[in-house]
Amino acid sequence: MPVAVFRNAPRSPDCDTRTVKRRAERMLSALHERGAELSVMLTDDVSIHVLNAKHRRKNKPTDVLAFPMDTEGVSPKGAVRLLGDVVISLDTAGRQAKAHRHPLLTEVTLLLAHGLLHLVGYDHRTDKEERVMNAEAARLVALSTRASLGQRTLSRRLRDRPLTSRAR
Repeated sequence: MPVAVFRNAPRSPDCDTRTVKRRAERMLSALHERGAELSVMLTDDVSIHVLNAKHRRKNKPTDVLAFPMDTEGVSPKGAVRLLGDVVISLDTAGRQAKAHRHPLLTEVTLLLAHGLLHLVGYDHRTDKEERVMNAEAARLVALSTRASLGQRTLSRRLRDRPLTSRAR
């Protein structure tokens, strides 16, 4: 499964791109998307602000954006499915990690799961969709971090942390 992780945030908090790549690969596997291609960009608030304004008409930075490529879920026979791009602001992720008292990598993993779920068709427009998406995001985070976080630690970190940010 081709996963490419890029970092374009020289003044932002440091995050291990190799670990992000491994976690993304585990998430794709858990979603039965082993043959899919995913791009992850770790960036800063300035860059994600520009993208958020251009694509969502929101004039502010955000934590994660997802840009799907294969919206129908079908690719020509034998072709790699191009899921799309997940863009994560390390600046915003760093602030959120501090507020929730967990490491930056945990926050980036949460945001990665959230963005990836949008790419495969999940959304959180209704309470029911939000519950389903949160449960699936928690499952992906648990599976992708199984080697580095115990289930008890993960449950404690996620207990009060909403995984979606639906406007109310």
